[in-house]
Amino acid sequence: MADDVTAVGSLVSNESVVLRPEVAGRISAIRFRDGAAVRKGDVLVELDAAVQRAELQQAQASLRLADANIRRTEDLFARKFVSQSSLDTARSQLEVARATTALAQARLERTQIRAPFAGVVGIRDVSPGHFVKDGDALVNLEDIATLKVDFRLPELYLGRIRAGQTLEVSSDVLPGERFPATVDAINPLVDAQGRAVVLRARLQNAQGRLRPGMFVRVRLILDQRADALLVPEEALVPAPGNVQFVYRVVDGKAQRTEVKTGMRRDAMVEIVAGLLPDALVVTAGQLKLRDGVPVQIVQRDARAGGASPAAQATVTR
Repeated sequence: MADDVTAVGSLVSNESVVLRPEVAGRISAIRFRDGAAVRKGDVLVELDAAVQRAELQQAQASLRLADANIRRTEDLFARKFVSQSSLDTARSQLEVARATTALAQARLERTQIRAPFAGVVGIRDVSPGHFVKDGDALVNLEDIATLKVDFRLPELYLGRIRAGQTLEVSSDVLPGERFPATVDAINPLVDAQGRAVVLRARLQNAQGRLRPGMFVRVRLILDQRADALLVPEEALVPAPGNVQFVYRVVDGKAQRTEVKTGMRRDAMVEIVAGLLPDALVVTAGQLKLRDGVPVQIVQRDARAGGASPAAQATVTR
């Protein structure tokens, strides 16, 4: 028997980003297909980089010249033909040339928009030839192999929830199916408006059957008890004073037994005190019973559709 609580939540991508260029330029090529899976580091969009390549070539030429100059200056300095100041100037020019080359290389790399992580790209709104400014949205990228489940619980449960607890996720899109998940994090801040705590669980979605943004129902298992003792709900008889009891059959006679109940699920009630696992209880006709009344168990033919002996009892008056 699981002690659980239900809630509603939403699915969120494990990682989600809208790809935007860092520099303005004209799109020269698009290297992905809408809705396709991509790997981390794949080039998705290329901007026209003719100017950036020319700047890099110019910087590389200056670097080669500075490198050759420093070698000549070091040789002349070793033979006392130039001063220390000339050597320092040559070294400084070499460092400036290296920095200029690195800057030109970085500008060239910014004309290629790469996937920051593996995932699935969305639907693009741009085409080759479009001129885009820095910061314009190109396409979204979603990592849906793992999904996050965000949901809220009343602050009443704060002392009973913890990271690592298991839960079941279901969706109206896939009726009858249950997806296991694990609580990943609990927000330390309780919402002062709704007096609720926000939880985030992690759900494996390797087949991609669930999608970010979907509405889901969550069943969080707070505790599980093995060997729980259950009886049908119809076996319980209420009494004044919020007391409940069942009729046991002991030596052919009805015996009224007070019980304490726990969780209820699927027309079954957990009995936490008052009964032993092998007790035989009456599930119908309790209004005709009283303590000590003889009870006869009727054995019915299962092939005729009758119930088992434990489920049927008739009272002899």
